[in-house]
Amino acid sequence: MKRNVPYLIVTPGIILLLFFMLLPLVNSIWPTIFTDSGVSIKSYVDFLTDDYNLKIFFRTIKVSVIVTLISAGLGIPAAYFIAGVSKKWKSLLMAMTMFPLLTNSVIRSFAWINILGKSGVINSLLLKIGIIDQPLTLLYTEFSIIVGSVYLFLPTMIMTLVGVMENIERETLEAAETLGASPFKAFYKIVLPLCTPGVIVGSILVFTGTMTAYTTPQLLGGNKNMLMATFLYQKASTLGDWTSASVIALIMIVTTLVVNKGLNMAAARLDRREMNRA
Repeated sequence: MKRNVPYLIVTPGIILLLFFMLLPLVNSIWPTIFTDSGVSIKSYVDFLTDDYNLKIFFRTIKVSVIVTLISAGLGIPAAYFIAGVSKKWKSLLMAMTMFPLLTNSVIRSFAWINILGKSGVINSLLLKIGIIDQPLTLLYTEFSIIVGSVYLFLPTMIMTLVGVMENIERETLEAAETLGASPFKAFYKIVLPLCTPGVIVGSILVFTGTMTAYTTPQLLGGNKNMLMATFLYQKASTLGDWTSASVIALIMIVTTLVVNKGLNMAAARLDRREMNRA
């Protein structure tokens, strides 16, 4: 009986996933493959051979990769600093890091509209200083989507990395510096390899979140810089084309799975390299 307890605990969750996530997903994707004339992938071929669709798809990939790289670049040193402070300051810094996640996504986006708009904070400041003669076009661009997405997902990267950084012994860095390594070299040679699993997990979360985000791209990017999530919404709710929306959904799912698999494989290769060096 004791052996069956774990299965009994997991069963309700599996049932919920099957009925409320997997079955609706299969029900949406089924008509895109199994048509009245038989099995067909014409919908996917049509999507992947259309220049407009491909432009949106590659724009989404580009924005997601850039957001992931920026989040990792900013998140690694920030997480390292937070992990090294006292518990009192760590709690405060973690609360400040989580603050964007506690704010509604619509409110966050409207805040960035006030900052990046032609009459926003940045343009008003630059005009007042005299650096520019006319407002810059910062809003409704890929740049504004990237800025808003980094602000949204950077806390996820930092919180993922803090737990990993806390397990890195500071004495290891002190020993490396004693042996002649500079602080930067010790960080590069010791901290980065040890925090690779956290970076991979954080990158997966950030990439997937950016790939599937709707509110931020819609409000900050507009229709001229549409991403896959906003494209899906347009097909389903505005045009009522649920078949095309299902095609987009499956392509997004497959893309995120492929990227996540690639990141995991890269992490495994790095681990093998480190083991061989050791």
